[in-house]
Amino acid sequence: MITFYQKTVTTRRLKKIDEFKVGAWVHVEEPNEGELDRLAADLQLDRGLLSDAIDPYEVPRVETDAETTYFFTRIPYEEGGRIQTAPVLFGIAPNFVFSVSHRALPFFDSFIDGRIELHTTQKIRFILKMLAEVDTAYYRYITIINKEVRKMQAKLHHTISNRDIIRFVHLETVLSDMNDALVPTNTALSNIISGKFLSLFEEDKEYAEDVFLANNQLVELCRINLRAIMNIRNAYSTIMTNNLNRVIKLLTGLTIVLTIPTITVNLYGMNVPLPFQDSPHAFWIIMGIATVLTGLALWLFSRKHWL
Repeated sequence: MITFYQKTVTTRRLKKIDEFKVGAWVHVEEPNEGELDRLAADLQLDRGLLSDAIDPYEVPRVETDAETTYFFTRIPYEEGGRIQTAPVLFGIAPNFVFSVSHRALPFFDSFIDGRIELHTTQKIRFILKMLAEVDTAYYRYITIINKEVRKMQAKLHHTISNRDIIRFVHLETVLSDMNDALVPTNTALSNIISGKFLSLFEEDKEYAEDVFLANNQLVELCRINLRAIMNIRNAYSTIMTNNLNRVIKLLTGLTIVLTIPTITVNLYGMNVPLPFQDSPHAFWIIMGIATVLTGLALWLFSRKHWL
């Protein structure tokens, strides 16, 4: 679906327009092949780069073609309780800006309904503001993940279930996905700040540097949370191994201790002449010997901390 929006410095709010105008924002969601062909033909955009925008595995980068700059990034969103990222293309053409995503994303709602003010005629500031809000979205989801990690860290003193382990794996995958999106975005932002792809005014350059710094902080937050998850997982693995070793140690010790009376009693089950076989107190003597030997074994194992 292709939608056109426009807001100049003289208009009060962003409005939807019926057809393309100079200074418009061309917003494309869930495009089909025909719509991509139409965009490429009518607006002189690169057809191959437009196709890359709907590739779910596309990575962030910056491309230029003629006088148009294409900025690929990934935006986080939540669906069915799972946090994921989706590729989005932001572009700056000579007389308009555009965005292309392979699915509808709630990220754009705050721009469309006017909660975040922007001017479609200020093309570079428009893209930088979009990227700043992308960082805000990442920060929100990373904060949610950080709270979950802290809760799971507190549960180390109790019991972690298999569901918790599965959740850990999911959070680690999400953070890795975010990190893989943020790191190349940093490189792309660095190239923009250097003036390699766009000519920036001083004010826009300062804004771009702020976005770059915020992006750097998000990368570090991702890495901190990834390290925390790895540490918790390693700690849980160590605790489980230690508990298993203690159980095996206890069972092995008890098996050895209980083997002693078993051997003693079995010896008196043989059909050969044995001590005390004619004594009317043979049973109690044998039980006494077995009890003493078992007690000595328990004392020795306890002293050596084998139980």
